[in-house]
Amino acid sequence: MYQKEFDKWNLQKKRLNQFNHERDFYYYEREVWWCALGVNIGIETDGKHEYFERPVLILKRFNNSMLWALPLTSEAHDDGFHFCIQLEGKISWVKLTQLKTIDVKRLLRKIGTVDIQDFEVIQSMLCGYIKRNPPLWRESRRPKPIIN
Repeated sequence: MYQKEFDKWNLQKKRLNQFNHERDFYYYEREVWWCALGVNIGIETDGKHEYFERPVLILKRFNNSMLWALPLTSEAHDDGFHFCIQLEGKISWVKLTQLKTIDVKRLLRKIGTVDIQDFEVIQSMLCGYIKRNPPLWRESRRPKPIIN
C-alpha cells in the first residue's frame, strides 16, 4: 500500500509559503507549469517526486496571486473526464474533475502553452459539468500525430 508522506510535504509547503515572487513574475491562462501540488487526501491528485510536483494547466488567472489549475497525467484515460493534449511533443491528459484553486507560489517552472482550440474545448467541457449536462465532447481525444 502506498504511504503518503504528509510530514515531508509539510516541510516543503512551509518553504514554498515563504517564497515571494518578484513583480515581473507572469503567468497566463493556457500555460502548463510544473506545480507543487503536494500530498492530498484520498483521491485528490498528488504531486510526485521529491518536491511533490505535477504539471498543471492554468485555466483561469484571477490576479497576481491566485488561479484555477487542472492537473495533468501521462496515463491515458478513455473516458469523458480527461482530455488529451499534445505539449512539447508529448501526450498528456488533463484531469477535468480535479480543478483546484492554488496560489502562484506553487508554480515552479513553465513547460509550454496549450493550443487555443484544445483550451476552448476544455473550458466548454467544464461548463457542461457545472451545468450538470453530459460533456459536450464525450469521446476521449486521440493523440495528434507528432510532426517533426
